[in-house]
Amino acid sequence: MTFLITILKKTVLAVIMVCMAWSLALAAAHNISSREAKTLMEKKKNIFLLDVRTPQENSQTRLPGSVLIPIGEFERRISEVPKNKTIVVYCAVGSRSKPVAEYLSKNGYKNVYNMTDGIVGWYRNGFPLQR
Repeated sequence: MTFLITILKKTVLAVIMVCMAWSLALAAAHNISSREAKTLMEKKKNIFLLDVRTPQENSQTRLPGSVLIPIGEFERRISEVPKNKTIVVYCAVGSRSKPVAEYLSKNGYKNVYNMTDGIVGWYRNGFPLQR
């Protein structure tokens, strides 16, 4: 019984350590709201707006000046994302953009931001959209 408890403790400790390491790795991408993203875009002109939604979603509406690279094509098209610009990644509500922002941050891209409320938050705040 003591042997099983020792193994269980070591397993739990290992899981905690892996979770902590994963959290640190993900910390490089910054989460910002659409309001914060708009402020950032007003202050910095060297911004690359990355839309990771589907072509169908993008054809309905998008942020002005954004570039569409659907999440399913992202790894193949990563070379289209400039390393010398601040990057704001968005989708509909922030769920698809988050892993893309994290991937960019872990692969040498600096100043990467995930817009946590996505284009839905942008729209709700009354910010301009392109149709």
